[in-house]
Amino acid sequence: MNRIRVLIVDDSVTIRKVLRTTLSQHDDIEVVGEAADPYEAREAIKALNPDVLTLDVEMPKMNGIEFLEKIMRLRPMPVIMVSTLTQAGAATSLEALELGAFDCVGKPDFDGVVEKVRIAVHAKVRPLRDRAHDSAPVSSYQCGDSVLAIGSSTGGVEALVSIIQRFPANCPPTLITQHMPPTFTTSFAARLDRLCAAHVAEATDSAPVKPGHVYVAPGGDRHLEIQGSGAHLRCKLVEGPTVSGHRPSVDVLFNSMARIVGARGVGVILTGMGRDGADGLLQMRKAGARTLGQDQASCVVYGMPKVAFERGAVERQVSLSRMPSSILDLCAHQVRGAV
Repeated sequence: MNRIRVLIVDDSVTIRKVLRTTLSQHDDIEVVGEAADPYEAREAIKALNPDVLTLDVEMPKMNGIEFLEKIMRLRPMPVIMVSTLTQAGAATSLEALELGAFDCVGKPDFDGVVEKVRIAVHAKVRPLRDRAHDSAPVSSYQCGDSVLAIGSSTGGVEALVSIIQRFPANCPPTLITQHMPPTFTTSFAARLDRLCAAHVAEATDSAPVKPGHVYVAPGGDRHLEIQGSGAHLRCKLVEGPTVSGHRPSVDVLFNSMARIVGARGVGVILTGMGRDGADGLLQMRKAGARTLGQDQASCVVYGMPKVAFERGAVERQVSLSRMPSSILDLCAHQVRGAV
């Protein structure tokens, strides 16, 4: 068995020790080295050729974001960021995810780091220069009564930014469930709002669902659903157990879309590990909604879209670069079809 070779980069001796102990308990993972700053890390990468890097956000000499950008331009590899789960840490981690970091883990418990290392080694990592995309919003779109729901997980931050940036100010009402901790979704919604022509906000209970608005499910202990009827739709935050291993769950959002919106809906499932969203997207398609899945070539992790496609939930697979126009075309088609 080939063991996953991990390099730990952190200026804290304590954090390095905890990470080494956590990862080394597993026979399929080998910690091949440690580095206290990016300059040591650069030499260690050359000498040790690790499969996966864990990278602290705050370090002396050069911070983790600056180093990550250099890695993604010169020697792309799966990088798991290590950060505090504070608001400031969340904002910095989101920047890292946009630059191509595989995922983030929080200090001091490093929840899920072992599983993320195991998945990261198989992730598709592209050079930063190859991920450039046209961010200008689509200039014309016929706004009607279609409603859009998007589900994503690992790799979803970069994917969602590239999609929502292309949406016009009068985009279809859009609900998003992206697997994230609570502080991350607050920062992510604010960042999307700054980058996009549409208004983006974290979803609140009973918020009216309107064209030109994008609603991001808050991380934490509630699921995002859509409720209401006709033109009187609203967000609903629902307490409950995890569904498909997650809360908020993409399945919960998509199932509510199938029940409430039916054939007016458009459902999209993006990059992510696991199966969350596949069953709900299938229910949307059975209810007459149009559905898209991100294709394997453009996914960081072809997990959620793969399961959805194999279950017949995905009408068509689309590359990330074509996803914004494909979504808007389907939303406009739903409007024409309803007339």
